[in-house]
Amino acid sequence: MFNFLFKIWSNDIGIDLGTASVLVYVKGQGIVLREPSVVAIEKNTRDVVAIGAEAKRMIGKTPSNIVAVKPLCDGVIADFDVTEKMIRYFIKKVHNRGSLLHPRIVIGIPSGITEVERRAVRESATQAGAREVYLIEEPIAAAIGANIPIQEPTGNMIVDIGGGTTEVAVLSLGDTVVSKSIDIAGDEMTDAIVQYFRRKYNLLVGENTAEMTKIKIGSAYPTGEEQTMEVKGRDQVTGLPKIINVTSEEIRQAITEPVKAIIEVIKSTLEETPAELSADLVDRGIVLAGGGSLLRGLIELISQETELPVFLADDPITCVVRGAGKYLEELDNLKRIRKSLI
Repeated sequence: MFNFLFKIWSNDIGIDLGTASVLVYVKGQGIVLREPSVVAIEKNTRDVVAIGAEAKRMIGKTPSNIVAVKPLCDGVIADFDVTEKMIRYFIKKVHNRGSLLHPRIVIGIPSGITEVERRAVRESATQAGAREVYLIEEPIAAAIGANIPIQEPTGNMIVDIGGGTTEVAVLSLGDTVVSKSIDIAGDEMTDAIVQYFRRKYNLLVGENTAEMTKIKIGSAYPTGEEQTMEVKGRDQVTGLPKIINVTSEEIRQAITEPVKAIIEVIKSTLEETPAELSADLVDRGIVLAGGGSLLRGLIELISQETELPVFLADDPITCVVRGAGKYLEELDNLKRIRKSLI
């Protein structure tokens, strides 16, 4: 009877707890929420002022007593208390229920995090009201969400480029054979654009402006159609508002270093891949997931550098949370299989 009531009152959820955004999957409903991983807090009291999209709009525009923060840095928890409040807020938002809610939660985590960081994620979700917490490494979740047949005895490569981390893994027989994780991804590209404007134009721009520039005209490889964009900021010298026009070629130049680092970690992973699995990759190629994979020309650049076919997953931004959701759907079956093996 107790378990039956839990099933009534707790819809299990899967979470992609990303540096840039949080996506939530509810069992039986699919993806129900996608919001930025930003929390606005009052400095003195640490009270939450806003969370998600509302908080992101405040970045760079808050009064001195309020600060908009990202509680996750490079895919791991930087501020435990704020992260717990953010998770609790999203749980309540997707269910619209009161304190009786105690869901099971599956959370996607970077493959390179430490045991201490894993414990922080687990405890944060537990404090937010989770009944049980399961962690799944993001490359595996992304591959499942991208419908890659990872259970087969063949090599499959996934590259998940998020906001704070890039996860690269070669998978076979349902597990990771080789994997690497670096703290360079979409956020580092955005920061590189901020620094470029400062160096070349003496222009100070906010994170949101730099990110929008990256999305609109950014590219990793010449696409054949160069674009221009008007960018507004503050002149470092005069302190006055200033407008400049930048080209997609300039933005490509600005993000060269983080893009190069991503290419290098892909090559490094390929160098450590067993020969038989490498042979499989010649036909199966590399699958890209994560918001960073949407950068124009990235597919062409990776293909050129690795001499392998490269494919973009369907709806790459949601691959990790869809994978966590599929894992969630199979959780009871997995438990039954585990019991039968004991």
